[in-house]
Amino acid sequence: MIKQISVFLENKPGSLYAMTGVLAQNQIDMRAFSLAETSDFGIARIIVDDVYKTTTVLKDAGFINNITPVLGVAIPDVPGGLNKVLQALTDAKVNVEYMYAFLGGKDVDHAYMIFRVEDNSAATAALSARGIKTVEQEEIDKL
Repeated sequence: MIKQISVFLENKPGSLYAMTGVLAQNQIDMRAFSLAETSDFGIARIIVDDVYKTTTVLKDAGFINNITPVLGVAIPDVPGGLNKVLQALTDAKVNVEYMYAFLGGKDVDHAYMIFRVEDNSAATAALSARGIKTVEQEEIDKL
């Protein structure tokens, strides 16, 4: 399982800049990033190399954040790779709430996706049964 940090941001100029500035000043490396917004606020979803340090420095800087368990999946970088993953989840009746991609460093044979699903255990079992590799927090830290 991977720990995703969701940071609540006011939807105004400079909010995202301020948050990433806190991360940069504290030498925190983002591995994956997604931003969703509404007219009043945004949610930055980040995967980082040091979850505890990140949540601490964000809190100290006044940013409201929480941790959500998400599923990381290494997807073969071939046509239909994502479709195969989604087929396994669909067959297991696991709903995907949201997902986003990130780069995998030197591993050019795989794309990496973060999935927020209703049931991480059922999703992991369904993927494993199809030979699809899930990624743990320790592996993300080393990318």
